[in-house]
Amino acid sequence: MATQCVTKVELSISCKNLLDKDVGSKSDPLCVLLQSVGDDKWTEVDRTERVKNCQDPEFSKRLCIDYHFEKVQKLKLAVYDIDNKSVDLNDDDYLGGYECTLGQIVSSKKITNPLQLKKGKPAGKGTITIVAEEVKDNRAIVLEVEARNLDKKDLFGKSDPFLEFFRQDDDGKWLLVHRTEVIKNNLNPSWKKFTVSLHTFCSGDLNKPIKVACYDKDEDTSSDLIGEFTCTAANLLEAKDQGVEFECIHPEKQKKKKGYKNSGVVRIKYCKIEAQYTFLDYVMGGCQINFTVGIDFTGSNGDPRSSESLHYLSPNGVNQYLTAIWSVGQVIQDYDADKLFPAFGFGAQVPPDFKVSHEFALNFNPSSPYCQGIDGIVQAYRMALPQVRLYGPTNFSPIINHVARIAATAAQQPNAAQYFVLLIITDGEITDLDQTKQAIVNSSKLPMSLIVVGVGEADFKAMEVLDGDNGVLKSPTGEPVARDIVQFVPFKDFINAPRESLAQTVLAEVPSQLVSYFKMRNLSPVNPPAPTK
Repeated sequence: MATQCVTKVELSISCKNLLDKDVGSKSDPLCVLLQSVGDDKWTEVDRTERVKNCQDPEFSKRLCIDYHFEKVQKLKLAVYDIDNKSVDLNDDDYLGGYECTLGQIVSSKKITNPLQLKKGKPAGKGTITIVAEEVKDNRAIVLEVEARNLDKKDLFGKSDPFLEFFRQDDDGKWLLVHRTEVIKNNLNPSWKKFTVSLHTFCSGDLNKPIKVACYDKDEDTSSDLIGEFTCTAANLLEAKDQGVEFECIHPEKQKKKKGYKNSGVVRIKYCKIEAQYTFLDYVMGGCQINFTVGIDFTGSNGDPRSSESLHYLSPNGVNQYLTAIWSVGQVIQDYDADKLFPAFGFGAQVPPDFKVSHEFALNFNPSSPYCQGIDGIVQAYRMALPQVRLYGPTNFSPIINHVARIAATAAQQPNAAQYFVLLIITDGEITDLDQTKQAIVNSSKLPMSLIVVGVGEADFKAMEVLDGDNGVLKSPTGEPVARDIVQFVPFKDFINAPRESLAQTVLAEVPSQLVSYFKMRNLSPVNPPAPTK
């Protein structure tokens, strides 16, 4: 599993034309950031300073919040007129509030809206402007390192060297920031190029001490030190493209041996600082995430009129298919400006001629398969259900290839403007496994991710193979995926869990998949952030 996309976002808040509650002077506004904890309950996350005597405040204190892509984070920004020093806002006049999701803010980058005194009703006066910015140093250090004439440490071979890089913290302790791979049986190793964020590597300070230690890997005992040296990131950067060398010194040998020179030489072949763009850089820089849904209408789901069927609509109008669409769609929709989502079915006989189709438009309009918002997909699904005949087989590749064709057109653009997420909801055994593997390998070179939610109790072993978390997925001809793009989740693991937890698991890998594609293509955001110092 990929790590969740968690980063900190700063919100800059300003207001215009606030209500004037004070007699003889203007209001003294303060803005509070609240986050929903469910059941219409809110918890305070942060608050600005109070600005005295001002109806058009621009708050200098930024509001800071952890951002999770895979969650719908409902926020409320509440503006109060503060007349006393108490932190309890119940004593103060409420000037209006605004509710939205954090996803809406980061995808828009800047939002201006009227303040409301009651939900759904404008305050009659005043607007709020929210500007989002990710808190980070977006630089990374890229290094390529080799060594020569290292000491031989093994009795029956040479050495199995690897490097460890440490930064010195303010308290003088050495903190490990990177470890290279081990090169077996080699006194002149060359390690793979690697990238570490500059914040991690040296806290963004090019003059902070860095220790580089070279070890001989020993499987049975602790690794043996070959030698070490200290430097700074600034010293390493002197390499540029010509290289810079450091003597690798073993402190004990240096003490004991007269005439000891070194235990080898470490050469920095390449060292540069590069911008490392994050998921938020791409989204806030103008990348649209296009969401497509594919729904399994094969006969193994059972007759929709029967309460045993996975397509049966319960008295409250819900089933596992709809819950999956709602859960994932609620998050994704914030990142798509036009909220028009193509939706398809597969494995059914479709009117009017009832031929089997594996990529029919859910709204039966092949020239415009778009549904308006998540509610539009739900409506199209409910309308289609009684009109199609559930059939088979369970073929994924047509719908994957359909989205891949659109993604391939977007991939010809020289910018990071479009990314595609296909959600397939299915009940079981896949019939065209080889064609699906090939389709995924082809799609891994495109701006595209595939999410598969398995409903019902079927055996989903094939889906876990497609996910590739336990090994690299290959096509039938042996071609590996260019990058991991598939996330499979069995719905049964979430039947009694909150809807948010399904979305969280399903979408956890999308941010890193999006970044990995644009990084692979060496594409910057459409509107890159200003360089950090």
